Amino acid sequence: MKTYTYAALFEPKQQSDGYVVSFADVPEALTEGDTLGEARSMAADALGIALLTYLQLDRALPTAQATGIPITPDAEVAAKIAVIETFRASGISQSELARRLGKNEKEVRRLLDADHRSKISSLNEALSVMGQRLVIGLAAAE
Repeated sequence: MKTYTYAALFEPKQQSDGYVVSFADVPEALTEGDTLGEARSMAADALGIALLTYLQLDRALPTAQATGIPITPDAEVAAKIAVIETFRASGISQSELARRLGKNEKEVRRLLDADHRSKISSLNEALSVMGQRLVIGLAAAE
């Protein structure tokens, strides 16, 4: 099972309260928050944006190797990343994906657009017609 979880490093700010958050495996994801909770939320957002940017630039996603506090983008963002990655690996055209989904190509372009928000049900359906299954997990908030 593939996840989009990467280890984050939370460091106290030098000049004020709060934390700076960085990811060794995704150096473009750098953020901060005034509290630990805010820093975690900002880290998930920054990670999601960075991973989507990798895909927009046709770059492979980095391999998660570092150790630290595990952070995953929000579910909708992780599902969008999964759809884009699965589509690219599938070798099918946007027209074929549209046919399989019973949708027009404009809707499929939006599904594959990293900047366009998509409903998780639509992302799940796209994964399904490409032979994948979306699995949602639950973990305790820290």
